[in-house]
Amino acid sequence: MDRVRVIHEGDLTILIVSGQLGRKVVPEMQKLRQVSSIYVYCYDIASNKEWSHPYSKVKAVCNNLDELINIIRTDQKSRVRVEEPLAMKIFDRSSTEMNGDFLHFQLLINVLLKIKPNEQDKRELYELCKNQYKDNEVEWQLVEEFNAKYEAKKAVWWYTRESFVYRVLNKALRVQDVDVLFLFRTVMQDIFEQLRVHQCQRRITVYRGQIISRDELKQLRKSIGNIISMNSFLSTTADRDVAVGFVNNNLQFKTSDDLVAVLFEIVVDPRVIRDSTEYNRAVADVSALSYFKYESEVLFMLGSIFCLNEICHDQSSADATMSIIRMTLCSDHDNDLKQLYDHMKNEYHREETNLLSLGKVLSKMGKFDLAEKYYRRLLSELPSNDPSLSDLYHRLGMVANAKGEYDMSLEWYQKSLEILVRNRPSDHVNIGITHNSIGEAHRKKGDRSRALESYNRAVSLFKQAHDENHPHMASFYNNIGLINQEQQKYLEALYFYEKSLAIRKKHLPADHPNLGGSYNNIGLVHYYLGDYDLTLEHYNRSLEISLKSLPAQHPNIAMTYENMGLVYEEKDELEQALRFFQKQIPSNLSVIVTS
Repeated sequence: MDRVRVIHEGDLTILIVSGQLGRKVVPEMQKLRQVSSIYVYCYDIASNKEWSHPYSKVKAVCNNLDELINIIRTDQKSRVRVEEPLAMKIFDRSSTEMNGDFLHFQLLINVLLKIKPNEQDKRELYELCKNQYKDNEVEWQLVEEFNAKYEAKKAVWWYTRESFVYRVLNKALRVQDVDVLFLFRTVMQDIFEQLRVHQCQRRITVYRGQIISRDELKQLRKSIGNIISMNSFLSTTADRDVAVGFVNNNLQFKTSDDLVAVLFEIVVDPRVIRDSTEYNRAVADVSALSYFKYESEVLFMLGSIFCLNEICHDQSSADATMSIIRMTLCSDHDNDLKQLYDHMKNEYHREETNLLSLGKVLSKMGKFDLAEKYYRRLLSELPSNDPSLSDLYHRLGMVANAKGEYDMSLEWYQKSLEILVRNRPSDHVNIGITHNSIGEAHRKKGDRSRALESYNRAVSLFKQAHDENHPHMASFYNNIGLINQEQQKYLEALYFYEKSLAIRKKHLPADHPNLGGSYNNIGLVHYYLGDYDLTLEHYNRSLEISLKSLPAQHPNIAMTYENMGLVYEEKDELEQALRFFQKQIPSNLSVIVTS
């Protein structure tokens, strides 16, 4: 008993005792917070059930070792999944905050689920898990078993098993560890395929008991009527009593008084699933596929989107104090960002989805080091005559440019241009785009003359192939505006920025991030012209778009906060200036959005 007492209260422990020992120690163990569950392993079940009945921490009395192990596994699984934080993102229809995160997580998962796996990925996943569990003999053996025996038809079985697969994958989803998610994408793809094959065919209501913080519950109450994205797989049950029992059994072991029990009640309409073209509507009863085949488990694909309808209490039930969070699975058309999502999805992978697509998404998220890593990985895999090399070199140039490595950027762009001129001399579009990018690198190096020469070359090439309202012309005009701005020719800069904006409005969804860049640059010109009200008007529009379409930590958002702070400082409204400066994320940022 003394050994148990010295365990920290935050480290929950289970005890297995004999009937004779249990009679002596259970009354005292019942009082200790660090003891979460007690199991009595004995010969005489009836008499031991009788004395142990008053003690709520005694979870089972049994005389069969295999039965005892299965009970402990099931209880441990339910405790972990009830207490584990839900990876949720809220899409607030009345606000822009977090919408960019919502959008880009959907795009990231969409790309990961379409990239074909290979043997190198399997080896790297094995090494990752083996190294992580090298000091844990039990998990290490499971890693070996997984490496030797995993097959697609056992994906759900492995995920629902109490093992490293569930823990490592769910943690990666919570923190958005792209490297781990990339290696686990085979498992995610296989789970999706199993869910798709076993899709729910009738309207059902499912439940999940969960322990959350009071702040999380408060945030959910404010979000009624909005959309919630679950950024991990969501395990539920068709049996309400099972869900309530899970959470009630574990509530007494909560580690903080700030935690409360809730019950998610989710309605699934099969028409929503059938009408959807997206991966994130897959949901199935996995009882026959699960490691635990007797739980009536219904599993939602990661990234599932729900409408939050209401939060209430069921006064007629024994759990009347428990908040019931009622949601419905959403269709594609319930997402107000659908138009922008579809447009950006097509930008990232018009043809085969591969590492190039992944790099594009990561670049848009502002994760330039990761984007470069996967571009270079693809470069090492492609043959020297692959037709996509010119695009890959161009993307590497864009990443180097974003990181401030302008000489390296020019090297990549030049490689791209050489391939295009040699193999596709009449491809005025891509050659023009490359000249535009070369001009951007020269401009950032301070060579405005060569930059303007490259921009004009891009415009000339496009005029040979297209009219002046082609979408890419917006980028060219934007960059010519940048040159004029740096030369303090503000009216000329404004002319080109507005010309660029007009083209972008014609071709892009209303909340596309490139529109946010245009509004920022127009605002900056008005700042230099001394018209601070017009400046703020354009900065506010830029910020509104960026918060909807970019991740919250993206440099462009921080830059806009900084710009707005500078305006209020000029207006001598110092409290407002301080408010925006405090929102800024520390980093080396330009005050100009470039294309």
